[in-house]
Amino acid sequence: MSVKITARYVGDDTVELEHGPSGRKIATDLPVDNGGRGRTFSPTDLLAASLSSCILTIMAKAAKRDELDLKGATVEVEKEMQASPRRVARFVGRIVLPKHVTAEQRERLKAFIKACPVHGSLHPDVKVDLAVE
Repeated sequence: MSVKITARYVGDDTVELEHGPSGRKIATDLPVDNGGRGRTFSPTDLLAASLSSCILTIMAKAAKRDELDLKGATVEVEKEMQASPRRVARFVGRIVLPKHVTAEQRERLKAFIKACPVHGSLHPDVKVDLAVE
């Protein structure tokens, strides 16, 4: 299945993105550490957001099969950049699962961090260090 995303430069370091199937739009801005103003998500911020969303989606899908509700689970991730070549070097953070999730269930859910398609699409040099709490 393919999904069309249309990107349009609107000026002032801003790109508008349109999701073809729904028509919904978001915008990106040039980040402060690359000479911009950082008024909204940068393209690499969206990569961090995609990774976080993907992990939670895959974990919730797996938990649902076991009739486990993950409502309220969160992912906090920080994106670390490297200078040369300029790219994402590492994502570090934590996944906080609801208190009713047992230690055994947490261990099983950890496996889904690497099962997420976004994680699998990252260059092998990009480190993903997420603690599960």
